[in-house]
Amino acid sequence: MAVTVTLRLGLLCCLLLGGACERAARLPQHELHGHTMGTEFSVKLVSPPPAAIAGSALREAIVAALEHVDALASTYRPDSEISAVNAAATTDWLPVSAEFCAVIERALALSGRTGGAFDITVGPLVNLWGFGPPGAVLEPPAEDAVAAARRRTGFGKLHTDCDVPAVRKDRNDLYLDLSGWAKGYAVDRVAALLEERGIGNYLVEIGGELRVHGHNAAGARWAVAVEQPRDAGRGVQRVVRVTDAGIATSGDYRNFFVYEGRRYSHTIDGRSGRPVAHDLASVTVLDRSAARADGMATALLVLGPEDGPALAERLGLAGYFLIRAGDGFVERTTSTFDNRTSR
Repeated sequence: MAVTVTLRLGLLCCLLLGGACERAARLPQHELHGHTMGTEFSVKLVSPPPAAIAGSALREAIVAALEHVDALASTYRPDSEISAVNAAATTDWLPVSAEFCAVIERALALSGRTGGAFDITVGPLVNLWGFGPPGAVLEPPAEDAVAAARRRTGFGKLHTDCDVPAVRKDRNDLYLDLSGWAKGYAVDRVAALLEERGIGNYLVEIGGELRVHGHNAAGARWAVAVEQPRDAGRGVQRVVRVTDAGIATSGDYRNFFVYEGRRYSHTIDGRSGRPVAHDLASVTVLDRSAARADGMATALLVLGPEDGPALAERLGLAGYFLIRAGDGFVERTTSTFDNRTSR
């Protein structure tokens, strides 16, 4: 595992989070932008087949794909499939779509690999701490409320039978939350749509989660910026050049509240029932799947500055960690990350 010297705030590049730029772009680039899932999406296509971008069919297909994922996984929509499962006060098997079952099954597998650091049943705690659909809170919840919410969590209490397909909850008040997976999954869906239409050079970004393939407008690997994890303003910590990868970053520095001088992050450790409280500020993961990168970045952030990098190295993940140190950050990278970004 590589460790570099402490980096200081203010070392900025020309790129913005999730973006890529080239001073000498040579190939034609087509861009699409819009709103989805409470955030924004951006799609950049380099030298796409003219037939693929003619008219509005491609944009309409992308918007439809994103709407489909939102209808599958948004806890903010009472008509979504996940909301229907959450509302079902039963421990019987619940019929679900094959796609929803497959998503849950993959998410549960990731929970097992991370010892529960990633857990899609953590929703009651997310809501209790003010980071879910019920809205924000002004102060930390009482310990008995945390304990009660913890009893409603635990990935081992959720089961799938995707031959049916169906899911089952051991508690009828189990509440699922796919916020650590859905944006990455949406990125993967859009990327698959592009490839089905013969588009091989692209960057898809939704709310900071990305997937890149092929090359950029300069004929080189895509340049992707990792945001500097500071509470106010935006800047770039590091730019990496990658291709054929999903990229996701999780951090504790954007969504939080402060009470009596202490900051409470939106990233909840389901094992303790509380927001993470350590010096690991952000984690970036590269993976073939943006959904898996999204979930794994969340898990590694929960695990913290020692256990997170250790698990990433053990699993052969491409991970990039920014750890607070005074007024700067210490970078830690896994060997797989170094190999994938040094070529």
